[in-house]
Amino acid sequence: MTEPHSHDSHGDDHAHLHDHHGHSHEHTGGHESQNKVGIAAIVTFAFMFAEAAGGLISGSLALLADAAHMLTDAGSLALAWVGYALARRPADDTRTFGFSRFKVLAAFINGLLLLGLGAWIVFEAVHRMLAPEPVLSGIMFWVAVIGLLINIALLKLLHGGHDHGDLNMKGALLHVIGDLLGSVAAILAAIIIWTTGWTIADPILSIFVAGLLLAGAVPIIRRSAHILLQGAPAGTDLQEIADAIVADIPTVAAVHHMHVWTLTGQDRLITLHVVPKDTETAIKVIPSVRKMLSERFNIDHATIELDLEPLGCEMDLSPRTMAQSEQFTSEDGA
Repeated sequence: MTEPHSHDSHGDDHAHLHDHHGHSHEHTGGHESQNKVGIAAIVTFAFMFAEAAGGLISGSLALLADAAHMLTDAGSLALAWVGYALARRPADDTRTFGFSRFKVLAAFINGLLLLGLGAWIVFEAVHRMLAPEPVLSGIMFWVAVIGLLINIALLKLLHGGHDHGDLNMKGALLHVIGDLLGSVAAILAAIIIWTTGWTIADPILSIFVAGLLLAGAVPIIRRSAHILLQGAPAGTDLQEIADAIVADIPTVAAVHHMHVWTLTGQDRLITLHVVPKDTETAIKVIPSVRKMLSERFNIDHATIELDLEPLGCEMDLSPRTMAQSEQFTSEDGA
């Protein structure tokens, strides 16, 4: 059935939401984070050539794999840089939420790239184990040491003061950590080959690095995909929110048609229908609900619809009426 509601209250609240988003985008853009990611992209791309040359000369799969990883990383870090730049662009008539979600899209793509890279390293490592090739451990060792020092510097640059809820930065950090581990693996492989002559150590340690990359990529892909599918933020329980509104706000009879999601993983947005007990004072319900959502559930972006007429005897007006609407699973269960 078509449910009557107050268009005016919804319009006012939507305008508030739109304005609030416009300001938050500028705040979450992160000039400092963008600059750090940009520096990391340039340094990573520059050293990639040296590592690729070292890998070709020495015959080391670990160095070649790390060079390929660094090439992928340079592109991914550049993508993250673009994500920060776009996130600061204001909302407009065609993109009412702005570009803040591009950072999540960049994190999703970075995760997929990590998966593909890990699979390629495993494939090459298996081939090397079946057909071992000679490796010049000396060149391999010193190139890997330089790579390790560079990646430590980049990790310190990106990690300093970053927001742990920022998926874009987390994806960039994972790429740098993968490079760092690749350098460590190459150093270990060089030492083993130099002391024992066991060249299979090179592909074995490469597989170890690939496993770490895959383990890091899966959570990034899961979380970013959950956000892109507009899943509920972690720890958000729609039933708990509905029960709290009805129990603590005496002027509310029922809550239903609830949807909660996040744009970037760092914010929470909600839309809901509220049935007031008294239609004459119904408009006063909106600020009360909004205040509770903000103070108790940390939800600052709310679109509240008022249903000013009875919904009919076929609809239960208990708080659990909201269960008839799509209740998304929590982020942890996605």
